Amino acid sequence: MSRLLWKAVILSPAWLTAALAVSTSAIATTPNSAPAVSELNAAIEAKETTIVNSGVTKPQGTLIAQQVPTAPAPPETDNTISEINRYGNEGRGDRNNIAQVTSVSQLSDVQPTDWAFQALQSLVERYGVIAGYPDGTFRGNRAMTRYEFAAGLNAALDRVNELIAAGTADQVRKEDLATLQRLQEEFSAELATLRGRVDSLEANVAELEANQFSTTTKLVGEVVAAVSDAFGGDTDANTVFQDRVRLDFQTSFTGSDILHTRLSAGNATRLDVGEDTYQNTLTFNPADNGNDVVVDWAAYDFKLPIGENSRAYLAAAGGVHADYAPTNNPFFEDFDGGRGAISTFASENPIYRIGGGAGLGINIAPFGEASGFKPSITAGYFARNAQDPSQGAGLFNGDYAALGQLNFNFGDRIALAATYVNAYNTGASLGNLNPDDDENSDIFNYAGSTGVVGTLEANNPSRLLGAAVGADTVPISSNSYGLSGSFRLSDTISISGFGSYTNATLIGRGNGDIWSFGGGVAFSDLGKEGNLLGIFAGVQPTLTSLDAPGVRDFSNEYGLHVEGFYRYQLTDNISVTPGVIWLNRVGQTGSDEDAIIGTLRTTFNF
Repeated sequence: MSRLLWKAVILSPAWLTAALAVSTSAIATTPNSAPAVSELNAAIEAKETTIVNSGVTKPQGTLIAQQVPTAPAPPETDNTISEINRYGNEGRGDRNNIAQVTSVSQLSDVQPTDWAFQALQSLVERYGVIAGYPDGTFRGNRAMTRYEFAAGLNAALDRVNELIAAGTADQVRKEDLATLQRLQEEFSAELATLRGRVDSLEANVAELEANQFSTTTKLVGEVVAAVSDAFGGDTDANTVFQDRVRLDFQTSFTGSDILHTRLSAGNATRLDVGEDTYQNTLTFNPADNGNDVVVDWAAYDFKLPIGENSRAYLAAAGGVHADYAPTNNPFFEDFDGGRGAISTFASENPIYRIGGGAGLGINIAPFGEASGFKPSITAGYFARNAQDPSQGAGLFNGDYAALGQLNFNFGDRIALAATYVNAYNTGASLGNLNPDDDENSDIFNYAGSTGVVGTLEANNPSRLLGAAVGADTVPISSNSYGLSGSFRLSDTISISGFGSYTNATLIGRGNGDIWSFGGGVAFSDLGKEGNLLGIFAGVQPTLTSLDAPGVRDFSNEYGLHVEGFYRYQLTDNISVTPGVIWLNRVGQTGSDEDAIIGTLRTTFNF
């Protein structure tokens, strides 16, 4: 509703008092005498000094109530807003065909015995202030909405004011002014009750308008700026200041769907921790492209006509399993954004980082929110080089990852999932120990070519075969099994954990076993609304055994990952997150060196 409407409604006692005085004076003197405009304006200005500036454009052609209640109506529930929307949309056709009603008899559904008929006959036929619905009905036999009443009263007051200002006060009857005043007074309680709701709706509309630059598309942006360094052991890192920018254009066509087109740029290279590994990957590191702008995500998410919460996910680029599959790691997971954990390991179970690219995912959830036990099924398939028509690539002949998952939710507090992923990777050149070689195809590649979590050996065991079997690339077929779960002790405290096992078959060479597990606790709104304290510990993907000829020596001991961070919400759009990671054993070369990574991450969301 507009601020003008609120002013008119709240000011109406002053308007009516002034109008009554003017009308009485006009009748007592000469028929052509009219009150001075300055007198009416003075009364309005005096009343305005006590009113908060708020207002809305006056809607046209709206109906007044058919009956005045004998007592103020009690506060309504949220159903009032839905009634407003429903009644406001009823009878809408071509607005150009709406004609002004000149006789109340044109409104076919009002009986002469109704009070509404008499009120409209007095107002419409004398002042011409109310219009009916486009189909020629008044619909006065149903409950009046606040929207209809306020708009009708505002129209009547405007018309009376026009007559007085035009010097035709003799045309305004004292009885009509008294009727208008009675309406305003008897509905003042309802208006006061609903005013807070309207203010809230106006704030929500303002926020939507601020983010929306077309009828269907809005921009959601994030800028991460971080100062980071690494210490201890054989680390040879300098203090760095790095960035990552994401601009996500979100388009909706039906209201229940969303098309993501995201631009990304970043320069956040992983810190040197003394060994070639992916254990040092922070959430903003995978976007390291020298700040070149690229489309890193293009995907369409839409509702399926199966139950209340079933959805499908179609990705043309940058799709990953965590986009559609529940990961059960609340507060820590932020899709590698700037508001969750600081490492890729603490964000989610590494099993969800196996593969990615272009493909399809679905989540069948037939049970609604009211159900206590809500099982669901998730499945998906992604190909890393789906766009490449060459041999050994494409949608089905190159690297891929297929996921199946069973989800078990018990109310809103407990969530469990059992996950299986079958994947194929073209592997790495034998003996290639360069973790950043784009020609490699690591297991935990997260829609890229190189790993984003775990040790170098766990991501591609074929690197350990060396020259013993030649310089060929060894493809890897893997079967991974994972469990994840979360338990929310309260709205602000959550405990979560996961574990995964991968059996990697080096085709024609041998087999390897890869393990990973971890858990954490998160405290949201700690110290201030929007803050988050997270503590997480576990073991990143580690190659524990490799049964193949000519394998170089490697350490199969687990390396511990301990992480702590505290996000402090400066404003609604800016947060600062200091975080520390301790790795007690970097890589699997047997050096047993530890490393500490520290970062101060500032995130701007808009």
